[in-house]
Amino acid sequence: MRVRSSRTVLLMLPAVWTAIAVAPAVGCRDEKTAVSSTQQESVSTRPTDQPSAAQQALDRMDTRVAVPLVPMMANHQKRNMRDHLLAVQEIVVAVSSDDFAAIERAAERMGYSEEVGQMCTHMGAGAPGFAKQALHFHHTADTIVTAARRRDRAAVLRALGSTLQTCTGCHAKFRQSVVDEATWSFLTSTPSLTGHAPGK
Repeated sequence: MRVRSSRTVLLMLPAVWTAIAVAPAVGCRDEKTAVSSTQQESVSTRPTDQPSAAQQALDRMDTRVAVPLVPMMANHQKRNMRDHLLAVQEIVVAVSSDDFAAIERAAERMGYSEEVGQMCTHMGAGAPGFAKQALHFHHTADTIVTAARRRDRAAVLRALGSTLQTCTGCHAKFRQSVVDEATWSFLTSTPSLTGHAPGK
């Protein structure tokens, strides 16, 4: 009888150790879930129309000129800038193989047009000097196109360097500041996107 009971105990040991090992893990998971749901609840109850204390602290540290933009405009601008970065990448790759047609196509995406000019002026309405800087960037990008059409590799690289200098110069001076439509209208003295004049 003793032999059988000892064997039974030995056979049960793996199951006991597994239960002991799994229990804390299950407890931790439940605890994490509880913490996570509590955090989500605190985030969801935070007022959405006011910047967080952390964002306000960052804004105080960032001394660049604020460019007020409503969310749609800010998102559009960021998408454009990401495409500019992609165009620069394509130019660098194309330069390595002297693919001047690819250089020209990529640079044209950053170049000036009447539509681009209107967009820069509109987005920079609340930040003196921003539109001028933005237009300078697009005109400088046009010099890459000109150099690519001449199949002048050295000139392409010089023009690319000048274009990137306008990028870094602009980012060093300006930053986005996302605001609601009423604030944007007030700061720019321009009717909001919904057509209401400032102060009405």
